[in-house]
Amino acid sequence: MASPTPIPPIPPYRHRRSISGPLILIAVGVIFLLTTMHVLSMEYVWLWFGHYWPVLLIVLGLVKLAEHYQAQRSGSRSTGLGVGGAFLIVMLICFGLIATKTSQVDWDALRHGLQIDDNDFSWWGGHSYSYDDRLEQDFPAGATLHVTNARGAVNVSASDSTKIQVSIRKNIKAETQGQADHWNNGTKPEIKVAGNTVTLNANNQGAGDHPVTVDLDISIPRNAAVSITNRSGDISVLGRDGDIDVTNQKGDISISDVKGKVTLNLENSSARVSQVTGDVSVDGRVKEISLDNIKGAARLSGDFSENVQLSKITKTVTLKSARTDIEAAKLDGDLSLDAHDLRASTVTGPFRLLTKFKDIHLEGVSGDLHLENEDGAVEVQMTKIGAVQINNRRSDVEIYLPDKASFQINAQTKNGEIQSDFTGVSVSNNDEHATASGSIGGGGPHLVVNNEQGAIEIRKRSTLAEKPERPEKPEAPGVSDN
Repeated sequence: MASPTPIPPIPPYRHRRSISGPLILIAVGVIFLLTTMHVLSMEYVWLWFGHYWPVLLIVLGLVKLAEHYQAQRSGSRSTGLGVGGAFLIVMLICFGLIATKTSQVDWDALRHGLQIDDNDFSWWGGHSYSYDDRLEQDFPAGATLHVTNARGAVNVSASDSTKIQVSIRKNIKAETQGQADHWNNGTKPEIKVAGNTVTLNANNQGAGDHPVTVDLDISIPRNAAVSITNRSGDISVLGRDGDIDVTNQKGDISISDVKGKVTLNLENSSARVSQVTGDVSVDGRVKEISLDNIKGAARLSGDFSENVQLSKITKTVTLKSARTDIEAAKLDGDLSLDAHDLRASTVTGPFRLLTKFKDIHLEGVSGDLHLENEDGAVEVQMTKIGAVQINNRRSDVEIYLPDKASFQINAQTKNGEIQSDFTGVSVSNNDEHATASGSIGGGGPHLVVNNEQGAIEIRKRSTLAEKPERPEKPEAPGVSDN
């Protein structure tokens, strides 16, 4: 009997090693080599990775798919992901998501928001390179100058010349001199004239996402109106016979000696405005604002996170914020406002003040007064009485009137007492409710005072010398907006 033909043994599958790991090592090594040679910037490598990291997953998948078909053709067993491959994919996804989120952050704006100077961290954005330049050309008579700058200071001064003259100081963050030179050539400021509008563009956005700071010193005829739009940087305008319009997101604004009106649209900026013959208008989110010697009206609207200082406003004063509403016919003295206190002197009514969480101290008020407050003490010193309405809650009210004033009073408070220096005022203090009424000096303007959980004092101005100083009120935590 013939022996059976032996069956040849099945050759074992040969395992092929994946090339994805070496490819990744080579790619990472090349990137780090280029960054150490200053050919690439790590900042922009990270930015690129944040935008395009899913492409790496696609490439990795294509490599694994090609390895699988190659293994089938050669009779080898294809390699799977394995523990190392799975860990690599998880890490790639995690770092990719982090890079995507961080690449969407405006780090330049954040750096300015934290008030970090370019020289504080030399590694932030690379090395610093400086360039100087000048521009000059004829300025049409009666034209308006419009300045556009994304990042940098803008200083405007008056000139006897009929030209616009611009001194340019540019700072560029780059890894190499060659990069800085390239971005400098792409960010040349330019002047364009169209009819009665002269446009000066700093052109610092010509470098894309690369940080370029352009400081502009501008001299133009004094009678030219000026409009400035800046994202981040200080602005100064001195000596101008035309109107001024400023839009700024981060910086300090200084405007003085203006024979025209001033309009400010601010975001996280502070401003000092003085010696203006026209109206002044301020809108937006303002850190600190100071207006002094304004011959026109003053209108402020928005959020004021720090101090408001107003002085010598010839016409109406209007301020509207999240917690405070002020209207006054005239301010010959000063008005200061912060998160906890409001003080004013020499104010002419009609004077309307609505606020909360503040101690209020008013001196030299004449005319009508309407005041509403809560969680803060109120002290009012009148020089000439008009119609007065005061509503307060959870603190005391003190009113100082001329010794020989003529008025009619109606006052009441809950959980507090009423005191009066004027004879003819009938006061009734009960356990939970107190009232006062009467006609003094033959009658006159009505004085109405309503309070809850606090006292009411109707005093003569002659007693001010005997008044003890009020202790400072402790700051309320977490209160910042005015």
